[in-house]
Amino acid sequence: MEVEKKMGALDRIYEIYDEFSDGLDVACEKACTHCCTTNVMLTTLEGYQIVGHLTAAGKPAVIEQLADLSALKRYQPQVSTNRLAELVAADAKVPPEDPAEPLAPCPLLKDKLCTIYDLRPFGCRCFFSRHNCAETGFADIDDFTASVNTVFLQVIEHLDQAGCSGNLIDVLQVLASENHRQDYENGALKCETHQLIENWPLKVLMIPPEHRKRMEPLLEQLRKIKA
Repeated sequence: MEVEKKMGALDRIYEIYDEFSDGLDVACEKACTHCCTTNVMLTTLEGYQIVGHLTAAGKPAVIEQLADLSALKRYQPQVSTNRLAELVAADAKVPPEDPAEPLAPCPLLKDKLCTIYDLRPFGCRCFFSRHNCAETGFADIDDFTASVNTVFLQVIEHLDQAGCSGNLIDVLQVLASENHRQDYENGALKCETHQLIENWPLKVLMIPPEHRKRMEPLLEQLRKIKA
């Protein structure tokens, strides 16, 4: 099944990134939830994997609790990362974004712990900071790590190029439906119908010139992934 192959490729992408991030000096600790808000983005492939694991583990309640959160203020992107890369490369007009403020805590937190930590999407995996966010009021990462994060977002979107992206709440609400999961499996999920945006293939890598040589070992690992 094609989706299963893609999930295997997604797991490998996570592994490569986790190996990279394990070597970083960060201030994040267990129960540190400053970045765990309603503004988490993910692809339908990541959402499909999360819902599938929770359903198989007999934990549908974790997903069901999202059903009543449609009115919760949250960030809903207008364009995907790869589409944005194309627009920037073409010096075209970029649609304005309106991030949700103030931020509410992620609904999947319980007692300051993530209830889907092992399944968390890349948007959560790349949330970390060199300094305590509670003290500074913002996350702090170096420029190269920011470039790495963008590349991995692009690769994951490319892997799910027939799918959609959106806010975690929206994506998981959609895929909580067995019918919608079947639509996704068949490549028939309508993004706009569900307040999601279309994924785009990767055509332009957003890597600054000064980071290209250092990025090459990670790119080489990503090129070897087969889906």
